[in-house]
Amino acid sequence: MIRTLILLLCLPAVASAQKPNIVPKPTRGETMIANYFKAEVKQIADTCLTGPITKADWEKQRPELRKQFLEMVGLWPMPARTALKAKVTGTVEGEGFTVEKIHFESFPGLVVTANLYLPKSKKPNKNLPTILYVCGHGNVVENNISFGSKVHYQYHPAWFATHGYACLILDTLQLSEIPGIHHGTYKFGWWWWQARGYTPAGIELWNAMRALDYLETRPEVDAKRIGVTGRSGGGATSWWILAGDDRPICFAPIAGIADLHAQLNEGEAERLKTGVIAGHCDCMFMVNKYRWDFPLVAALAAPRPLLLGNSDADDIFPVAGYRRIAEKVRKVYAAYGAEEKFQLLETKGPHKDTPELRIGINKWMQRWLKNDTKTSIEDDLPPKLLPQQLKVLAAIPEGTINDRLHDVFIKPVQIVLPKSDEVAKTWWPQKSKELMSQLEKQCFAGWPQNAAAVPFQPAKERTTHGLRVREYAFTSQKEIELPLFVLSAEKVDPKEILLVVLNEEEWQQLNDKLALLPSVEKQKPDAAFAKELSGLLGEKKRAMAYLAPRGIGPTAWAKPGSSLDIQHRRRFALIGQTLDSMRVWDTRRAVQLLQALPAFTKLPLELHGTGTMAGIALYAGLFEPSVTSFYLNELSASHEAPAGPVFLNVSKVLDLPQAVALAAPRKVVLKLNNLADDGKQWLWPITLQQHLGTKSLEVR
Repeated sequence: MIRTLILLLCLPAVASAQKPNIVPKPTRGETMIANYFKAEVKQIADTCLTGPITKADWEKQRPELRKQFLEMVGLWPMPARTALKAKVTGTVEGEGFTVEKIHFESFPGLVVTANLYLPKSKKPNKNLPTILYVCGHGNVVENNISFGSKVHYQYHPAWFATHGYACLILDTLQLSEIPGIHHGTYKFGWWWWQARGYTPAGIELWNAMRALDYLETRPEVDAKRIGVTGRSGGGATSWWILAGDDRPICFAPIAGIADLHAQLNEGEAERLKTGVIAGHCDCMFMVNKYRWDFPLVAALAAPRPLLLGNSDADDIFPVAGYRRIAEKVRKVYAAYGAEEKFQLLETKGPHKDTPELRIGINKWMQRWLKNDTKTSIEDDLPPKLLPQQLKVLAAIPEGTINDRLHDVFIKPVQIVLPKSDEVAKTWWPQKSKELMSQLEKQCFAGWPQNAAAVPFQPAKERTTHGLRVREYAFTSQKEIELPLFVLSAEKVDPKEILLVVLNEEEWQQLNDKLALLPSVEKQKPDAAFAKELSGLLGEKKRAMAYLAPRGIGPTAWAKPGSSLDIQHRRRFALIGQTLDSMRVWDTRRAVQLLQALPAFTKLPLELHGTGTMAGIALYAGLFEPSVTSFYLNELSASHEAPAGPVFLNVSKVLDLPQAVALAAPRKVVLKLNNLADDGKQWLWPITLQQHLGTKSLEVR
C-alpha cells in the first residue's frame, strides 16, 4: 500500500484545460533546450581546429582521428572484406558511352546495384581516370518498381564517360532496386540504432569502399586516379569516403555538409529552432561519441584536392554552416602548403543540381585526374536513357538482407556467464570493472567532465496538512536548471530517503495532488492525500524526494513522440549524448545534492523508477556509490525494447540484466507487473548471484 501511494502509480489523471486558440510564448522547457544545445555546440566548436596547426601535429593525430571516425560510423573494427560476387547483368549503349549493369555484395546478403559507364571506343578502355559517383536521395519509381537513384543522377556518369572517364554510380541503401532503410530514428522511432552505434552513414561508406575494391579489379580503371563526387545525400557520402579511405585522390562533395551550429541551431521547426537536422535523414550523421564538429571530417581529406560545393540559397545546407567549415579546413591545407587544393565553390541557387555546380565538379576532376586546366568544360549532357534500360536486377536475389541490414550489421554483445562458481568468483570482479569503464567511455562520454559541487538555491519550504515540502532549484548542467522536491512528515526527522525519478504521467499525477508547481490558477493540494501521505512518511520516518529530469514536467519541451520531440532526441546524438544519458546525469546530480544537504547527508538513499525511468535510476546509482538500494518497477529486460533506456553504443557493452548485476552488493528489487513475465529474462543476474553466493537481487 505504501509503495503504491508513494510512487503514485494509480492516481487518476486530471483532464487538461483546453488551450486558447493563440500561439503561446516559448515555455521554460522550450527555452531551456534551445539554450542548452547552443551552449553544447559552442563548447564543441570552440575546441575544433581553433588553435595553431602544423603539418607534423596533424600527421601525428590523423591516424587516431581516422580510427575515431570509423568507430562513429560503425566500421571499427573494420568488417571482413568478403567475396564481392560481382555480376554484370547486361549492357546498354548510350550516345558516346556504354553502360554495364552491375551488382555486388558488399556484405553477405547486402546487394548493391550500380551502373558502370565507359567511353564508347574502338579499342579496349584501359587505365582511365575514374569517378565513383555516390547518389543522393533521388529515387525513380514507376508502376511501383524502384529503379534506384542511379537513374535520376545518370547525367553525371554519362558526362564523365563521354569525356574520357570511367564512372561507377552506386544506388544508396534506401533508394535502390532493393530498398533498405535510412530513416530509423527520423521516421520509425528506432532509438535502438543509437544503442547499437548503428548509422546508415556507415553502410553508405562501406558500400563505397567495396565499390573501390571492385574498381581496382577492372582493367579500364587507373586505381591511382580515382575521384569521388556526389550531391546532397551523395555529398554526405563523399565526405564519409574522404574521411574513411585514402585511395581516392580528389573529391568534390556537393551540398552534403554543415557544421554543428547549423545542424542544431539554424532553421525553424514549429516555434523554436531545431536546426537543419530536421531536413536530413539518419544517413547524414555519425554516432558522434567523440563530440566532433564537422570540420574534422572534412580536414581528413588533406592534402588531397577537395572542392566543397554548395548553392547560396540552399535551405538545408545553409551558407554560414559550410563557410565556417571551409574557414577551419583551410588552416589544415595551409599547414601542408596546399592551399590551392582546397576550394569553396559557392553558386547561386537553391538545393538543386545546377549547371554551375556540374561544371565546377567537372573542371575539378579534369584538373586533378587529368592534369588538364586548358580544355573548356561545358555542361554538354548526352541524352538520358530510360529507367528500364538501367535496371540491374530482373528479380531480387535470394537471401538479400537490405531491408533488415540494421538488425545484423552491428550485433548486440552477448556476455556468457562462466559455468562454475569458482570461475565466476574470479571472473566477475574483473569483468564488472571492465564493464563500468566501457560504459563511461562508450556510452557516457558526453557527460560534463570534472563537474563541481551541485549549484542550488536555498529551499523554498512550506507545510500543507502535516506534510513538509522542500523545493530545491539546482543546476544539473549549464542551462539545465531543475526542481527537486523533498517531502516528509512535519516535525519528524527522516531516517531514510527515497528518490523517485518521475516520468511525465507520474509528474502530472503528483502535481495534481500536491500542487507543487500549480498548473492552473488557485490550484490547491488535495488535503486528504496530503494527510495520508504525511502519516505514512511519519510512521516510516522516511523522506520522499521527487525529480522530474530534463524534458519532464516543469521543463517539458515537446509532446512525447511529436516531430519536435523526435528532432530533439536526434540532436542529442549529434553532440555525443542521448536524452536518456543526460537524464541519468540529472539523477546523479540530484543524488549528489541530497547527499550534500545537512538534513540528508548520512541517510540511506534508495532510488526508484518505473519503466524507462527505472533504467535511468539504475544507471545513475551505478555511478553514485552513496546510493544504498534500488526499487525498479517494470524495468525492461533490454535496452532495445521500447521502454529500455537508450545510451550511445550501450548494446556493444552490455544489456540491462548485466547492468542490474553491476549494482551488487547493493539491494535491488525488480518489480515485474506483467503477469506474462515469469522472470526468465532475468536469469543472467540470478544465475550470477547463485554462483557468487549472494542475495542482493530480489525479483517480485
